Amino acid sequence: MKNKLRKSSSDKSLAGVCGGLAEYFGISSFAVRLIFILLPANIIIYLILVNTMSDSPRTLY
Repeated sequence: MKNKLRKSSSDKSLAGVCGGLAEYFGISSFAVRLIFILLPANIIIYLILVNTMSDSPRTLY
């Protein structure tokens, strides 16, 4: 499996969760953020993902 679900290091507003989900699924990070705003249990899901998703490897650029 080539893609791994990780927090984004380049496309992040708070912790990089929405950017990481967008990179994994190949969609816009704006769409993922919009879905999180519309979900009723968005804070609980986001907090779980922040604590369980691994960080992406840091790059030099």
